[in-house]
Amino acid sequence: MQTLKLEEAARFLSGGDRFLILTHRRPDGDTAGCAAALCLGLRSLGKAAWILENPQLTERYRPYHEGLTVPAPLPGVSCVSVDVASRDMLCRGAEELPVALLLDHHGSNPGFAPRGIIDPGAAACGELVLRLLLCLGVTLDKPMAEALYVALSTDTGCFRYSNTTARTLRAAAACLEAGAEIYPINHALFETVTLPRLRLNAYMAQHLEFLAGGKIALCPIPLETERETGVTEDDMEDVSNFPRNIRGVELAVTFRTVENGDTKLSLRASPAYDVAKLAMSLGGGGHKAAAGATVHAGQQEAKRRLLAVMEQQGIL
Repeated sequence: MQTLKLEEAARFLSGGDRFLILTHRRPDGDTAGCAAALCLGLRSLGKAAWILENPQLTERYRPYHEGLTVPAPLPGVSCVSVDVASRDMLCRGAEELPVALLLDHHGSNPGFAPRGIIDPGAAACGELVLRLLLCLGVTLDKPMAEALYVALSTDTGCFRYSNTTARTLRAAAACLEAGAEIYPINHALFETVTLPRLRLNAYMAQHLEFLAGGKIALCPIPLETERETGVTEDDMEDVSNFPRNIRGVELAVTFRTVENGDTKLSLRASPAYDVAKLAMSLGGGGHKAAAGATVHAGQQEAKRRLLAVMEQQGIL
């Protein structure tokens, strides 16, 4: 992949007229917010831009994509991926599309497009998209600013995580200055819990497994339990943080059963650990403090493989 400077990426976008923006599977606030802001920004410059519909987008983020999506790829478009760490993470319907420009902040990204920017120093891809929009000469308006604030706040735990930098906070300030109303966003994303999620929290608290003297917490979540508690994908948004928030826990792993009986591992850690390295050994990737991997096996086998890798890396 040709690594572009910000100005070069801006020139690439300035030189095109039709763009299709791609998000990742099981979309979070960063990919959803980046897609909305970039789409709106390109439209403000007179470009034709759309977001490819992501069938896994939850109600939490759906309003930000209202009026911006198309159900299928359009002819003559240049595809731009945002916050997508690898080609196999592209949303359904985009797996085979040629990506012309890649914008991401995952250090584990192999660079699956002919050109792009990967900035591991950015707490969220939203930081990169903001800088790119400003480089393009876009004037931020309220919808763009709120979409970017969603991207920034969700990937930093409302600016509580260790990835938050002064640059992150300046980006958030730029969103506020452009008119973003952050109280309703913060309330919806970080202060509201549904009853089904409370039931799931109770289950997780009773079934945690602690290793290494309590520094490591493993949290299996059976599919039957998800069904019994009635949780939705919105409820599961930050489930991986639940065991990490326990006093003394430095590294937490949650296990969920996903498509085809595979197991999705979500890893969260303090600065003392590098879970990106751990996830990459299991076929995944991410950041030092937050990473994930999908193991093509049930939860028990996924746990066995995880523990084996932990031993190899000297974590256990």
